[in-house]
Amino acid sequence: MDEILDIVDEHGQPTGKTTLRSEAHREGILHRTAHVWLVRMRDGKPQILLQKRSDNKDSHPGCYDISSAGHIPAGVGFVPSALRELFEELGVLALPDDLVYCGHRRIQYSANFHGKPFMDNQYSRVYYILRDVDPAALTLQKEEISEVRWMNLSDVREGVAYNHFPNCIAEEELTMLQLALES
Repeated sequence: MDEILDIVDEHGQPTGKTTLRSEAHREGILHRTAHVWLVRMRDGKPQILLQKRSDNKDSHPGCYDISSAGHIPAGVGFVPSALRELFEELGVLALPDDLVYCGHRRIQYSANFHGKPFMDNQYSRVYYILRDVDPAALTLQKEEISEVRWMNLSDVREGVAYNHFPNCIAEEELTMLQLALES
């Protein structure tokens, strides 16, 4: 089923108009997403949980990505959507107070996936949650995620910078996360 999304302005505010997710990606229409990083500390260093996107995803199939991320349905706010995606994708229950706001970013990207053009134009709010979870205990949404793994944030930053592993992680977002963890 194609999700209905709010069309938003440059500040992520709904304009009162909606679009289908497929149309938003076909036409490059500005819409909202929420990103949540799960973070744990090991030997005084932050580790982040990466998800590997399913090979059937409409964008970036088989690439490592944010712990949990998703489009925000029309009429829904950032925080409820972030918490819903976290539960749907990983089976992790969290409360609004668990989310630590890192900032927001605009994502503009175009490519071809599965032989079709894909234009991403997002306003995203980025959060993290301190939560040490055992990957084997998670309930992965198989249509979305093929696996998860913990990695040191510094290793992920290097891996993304030098393309050491297939990923769709923005260096800008890793910097945002690092700064939020240090504050």
